[in-house]
Amino acid sequence: MEQKPYIQLNHIHKTFPGVYALRDVSLSVYPGEVHGLVGENGAGKSTLIKVMAGYHTANQGEYLIEGKPAQIHSPNDAIRSGIAVVYQELNVVDSLSVAENIYFGRLPRTAAGTVRWKKLYEDTRTILERLGLSIDPKRKVGYLSIAQKQLVEIARSISMNPRVIIMDEPTSALAPTEIEIILHIVKKLKEQKVGILYISHKLDEVLEICDRITVLRDGEFIQCLEDSQSTEDRLINLMVGRKLDEMFRRSNCAEEEIALKVEGLTSEKVKDIDFYVKRGEIVGFSGLMGAGRTELAKAVYGEDPRLKGTVEIYGKPVGKNSKEKSVKMGMGFIPEDRKDEGIFPNLGIKKNTTISSMEGCSVKGVIKGAREREITDRMIEELRIKTPDREQLIVNLSGGNQQKVLIARWLAKKNLKVLIVDEPTRGIDVGAKAEIYGLLDSLARSGLAVVVMSSEMQEILGVCDRIYVMRGGRIVGEYTAEEATQEKLLSSAIQART
Repeated sequence: MEQKPYIQLNHIHKTFPGVYALRDVSLSVYPGEVHGLVGENGAGKSTLIKVMAGYHTANQGEYLIEGKPAQIHSPNDAIRSGIAVVYQELNVVDSLSVAENIYFGRLPRTAAGTVRWKKLYEDTRTILERLGLSIDPKRKVGYLSIAQKQLVEIARSISMNPRVIIMDEPTSALAPTEIEIILHIVKKLKEQKVGILYISHKLDEVLEICDRITVLRDGEFIQCLEDSQSTEDRLINLMVGRKLDEMFRRSNCAEEEIALKVEGLTSEKVKDIDFYVKRGEIVGFSGLMGAGRTELAKAVYGEDPRLKGTVEIYGKPVGKNSKEKSVKMGMGFIPEDRKDEGIFPNLGIKKNTTISSMEGCSVKGVIKGAREREITDRMIEELRIKTPDREQLIVNLSGGNQQKVLIARWLAKKNLKVLIVDEPTRGIDVGAKAEIYGLLDSLARSGLAVVVMSSEMQEILGVCDRIYVMRGGRIVGEYTAEEATQEKLLSSAIQART
């Protein structure tokens, strides 16, 4: 690491009307360094990134580039100063080629104004080779995977010859194998003396690749740790003021009565599934990516066609292949893809909460606004949903609060008996995770049967009373909370059942 940082922010303050977003925050990024930035939602990470990228100007503090005062008043100023940003939300045009996306707005042209296609593709190949990628520059981006699109975003930033790249949650929507590709690219850029500011909720990634880690909390600088000083427990403690083992809560309140019973369930993706969940029990499903957890959840709920087998709620059969029948019988389902399959982004909290319980909000087919408001306000208070009001668009909430609204949607139903939650804390910061875990535990204590599908072993071990392990669309292991360990879950997930 060179002695002089490329970027240095000293004692930065940023306010908005009624909000003190950043208070006395300092951070530096050296050439060839991967610097992690962590904190809960609302900690100030996004505001700090926007100050660095020229979208916001600090009210107070010092911004230096190579030790000299920086004149960063717009994103173009940042780009010209060698600062590029790869944002969490993909910003690619599916109908254009990889090359056109990488050099969008900067296509090489002749004096007559026509595009120099040969040079465009050659320049793109050079960038892709620098990253060790074998993507065809002429391929339409719409045909690429999410991970490949993320790589195109990174390639675009590299094409601007940056000295520092800010990566905001670059792996949030990726599978483990795809994450490894991104982390490999980060390491290659580090070898090429590019400074990286790496923002992620995934603390295992941060600990793996970062040389230093800065922690923010409530808009304030808490501490900057060297990698040798950092552990997941210490980071969580600095971020939220509690230790890792304090995040999980399990009351062990399962009763003997079986709430959900599945026998011989087979769909196109899962085979011969047998399992049960007792009243007041949290049952988890673990397994490697592609094991069939999501597909099982959708088959039980009725979203995926059931080829054979039965599903019963308190001994009563649930109609085949119908979400409506499942809901009528008292089953709720929160999908893995909250953004595309869960929330209605253009609706407010009220409509997102009551949309599955209209029968309780209407009289003779007429929706009663007062009843809707009453239910929503009760859910906001009980689940401690952070929002200025019930009409706030759900898309403007944090991931943790969006997830609470989806839970509220089912709790608003009077006859809820079973709740299936697929990846309950994906894309949620650690503080909100603790709240979701506590909420799941309280639901079980109230007598609800809860099914949790999760790729996070720590989560499964921390919240579940019993755990099933899946592999290749089948159940290959079952453990009580007392029996289960990470080693046993992983061993079952890897080894085929004999």
